[in-house]
Amino acid sequence: MFKDNLLKGKKILVTGGGTGLGKEMSEHYIQHGAEVVICGRRESVLEETAKEFKDKYDSLVRYESLDIRSPQDVQDFIERIFQEGPLHGLVNNAAGNFISPTKDLSSRGFDAIANIVFHGTFYVTHAVGKKWLENDLKGSIISILATWVWTGSPFVVPSAMSKSALHAMTKSLAVEWGPHGIRVNAIAPGPFPTEGAWARLSPKGQLDDNNPMGSIPMGRTGEMSELQNLATFLMADGCEYLTGQTIAIDGAQYLSGGGTFSQLSKMSEDDWSEIRDMIKKTNDADKKKRSI
Repeated sequence: MFKDNLLKGKKILVTGGGTGLGKEMSEHYIQHGAEVVICGRRESVLEETAKEFKDKYDSLVRYESLDIRSPQDVQDFIERIFQEGPLHGLVNNAAGNFISPTKDLSSRGFDAIANIVFHGTFYVTHAVGKKWLENDLKGSIISILATWVWTGSPFVVPSAMSKSALHAMTKSLAVEWGPHGIRVNAIAPGPFPTEGAWARLSPKGQLDDNNPMGSIPMGRTGEMSELQNLATFLMADGCEYLTGQTIAIDGAQYLSGGGTFSQLSKMSEDDWSEIRDMIKKTNDADKKKRSI
């Protein structure tokens, strides 16, 4: 879909870039010529990922362990990055989540998610944005959210609340920072199976394709290449007029659950045939009544 050198000359920071979706997006950026910086809490994982990319693409990936819940640590980290050269892009991917009945949540459980997703993402966005504004630089920010920013979601309330706040941040900063050439967008993925997330969100296979809870009109979970393509498009030159948007990539899953007739997508052709016969009988009966 893209030229190999599409992102040549760009330096992109991916939080949570050592595993899961962050690793997948980082790899795609490297494949298209970008210089990538990854951070996360586990240095050993970051080191392993950086070595993998070096072996596969002969690309030197800068990595550093970082707890984005600490605003001072974030500020110091961003200062070090910019001393080596400016960033051109930021992907807010670091997150945490687990399923739990809300009544069983402790305050610590709530904070464990909100401090990463809500506070941490703002700290990184704020630190990078300030550097761009101070140095009169353009940039592109992508935050990885979820479709429940529109629908809400039971059993993951801390994450739903936090990501909804970032959805508001995306729209707000797009307006505030737009005059300075800073674009702010978000991606709301549907189910894209990763080992870490699935262990916490689908431990018994609730979100598998063959399970009713995983009902997706397109009939499957997402493929990583599809997410990679969208993340690369949003980071590339050529779509400078696109900002302030949260883009769902979920096979229409969240739309199918939002309307009065959304569950009709599960019906078979025989079901539809039966319904058509019932409607025809009703119409015929109405016509007969009107003729009397």
